[in-house]
Amino acid sequence: MPSLPLFPDVSSELNAKALRVHERLCAVYGCPIPFFRGQDPLSELVSALLSHRTRNASSGAAFRQLRARLPTWEAVRDAPCVEVQEAISAVTWPEQKAPRIQQVLRRISELRSGDLSLDFLGALPVRQARDWLEHLPGVGPKTSAATLLFSQLRMPALPVDSHHHRVAVRLGLVPESLPVGPAHQVLEAQLPPDWDAQRVYDNHEALMLHGQRCCFFREPACERCAVLDLCPTGRLRLSRVRDSQPMR
Repeated sequence: MPSLPLFPDVSSELNAKALRVHERLCAVYGCPIPFFRGQDPLSELVSALLSHRTRNASSGAAFRQLRARLPTWEAVRDAPCVEVQEAISAVTWPEQKAPRIQQVLRRISELRSGDLSLDFLGALPVRQARDWLEHLPGVGPKTSAATLLFSQLRMPALPVDSHHHRVAVRLGLVPESLPVGPAHQVLEAQLPPDWDAQRVYDNHEALMLHGQRCCFFREPACERCAVLDLCPTGRLRLSRVRDSQPMR
């Protein structure tokens, strides 16, 4: 009996491509990349909630101001909401973020019998820790991953921001129709399962930096892209540019 034709394993091909992209961009951006901070996980969670749609400098200033005015998380939880809102006025939508942060702190207190700490997450598998966080109000995949990876826990959870997502879409690692939230699970599944937190962090940072410094939202610098040969979007864009140039 003739053998059946073998169909390509699309997931394996994408995993191999994701690894090539990682290696190339790590060479460009200098992996291993140092972690930019190492707060306790509850502080990292609050930082992540503050950072939504806000520049890092502004969210950092708001976090410091919040801790200066209300030096414990119990104080933040129990303060009048207007006091928290005034402390975080540097961020976008402080009137929404202040009650949300207090709601999250109250929920953690309820679930942990009054203990305002997330250190216990370090003893859980990554997926279980993310699920626990994502049951908190307003906590999605990016926030849960940032809490686990960026904090002192250093757990290998992959955050995907808008720059990272844009690069992944243009490379064909995820379809354009897949939003940032669901893309977390797909992109994380493309990485080797035995990677530690440093390599996962390098992947996040390298793709994010590439989006910030080369693969711009408008007018990406495809001609100097280190992964152009792996990028169908970039190759198509450059071919259209060449075709539009007048003949000499």
